Amino acid sequence: MIGRLRGLVAEIGEEDALIDVGGVGYVVRCGSRTLGRLPPVGEETVLHIESHWSEQGGMRLYGFLGRDERRAFVILQAIQGVGPKAALGVLDVLSPPELAAAVARQDKAAVVRANGVGPKLALRIVVELKDKPISDAPAAAFHASVEAPAAPPAHSAVGDAVAALMGLGVAEVNARRVVEQAALRLGEAAEVPALVKAGLQELGR
Repeated sequence: MIGRLRGLVAEIGEEDALIDVGGVGYVVRCGSRTLGRLPPVGEETVLHIESHWSEQGGMRLYGFLGRDERRAFVILQAIQGVGPKAALGVLDVLSPPELAAAVARQDKAAVVRANGVGPKLALRIVVELKDKPISDAPAAAFHASVEAPAAPPAHSAVGDAVAALMGLGVAEVNARRVVEQAALRLGEAAEVPALVKAGLQELGR
């Protein structure tokens, strides 16, 4: 079983990446958050891998930039009704610390934003993940985030820019990928118009 890959990023697609390890190309399925944070094509990366086998699809590799993301992916799929696609969808909208915080406050509204997750499944997720080791971050950080006064999420500009691109007919996975790349490049202070413009430029390449 493959647990980790270190190699060159050969291609980045809509749902997966091709990682060249010693001349062998591995197709790795990733969420849009991971795809948006991969280094440029030709540079080296390390992906933590979860291997899945099915009679329909054969062997499929799922890749994550952090061990806690891989662990959260595995834990999510232990819940009835959560498959690989839904688990990736949850991790696209919530990092492991954010998911842990949502579970701590039983916030199903945060989870239901994920593709493929309805209200009933979101409720099951926040209930069944209680007391599970979702993230490597200290538990105190989760309680602090729960008890702190509500504040606008730091990634709200990213979300608005993604929504704007989707309104122009861009698929969500593509919109999220290019906007997150733009946000990393432009910085946290980037506003929606700049993110949308940079995203459109990336899509036009």
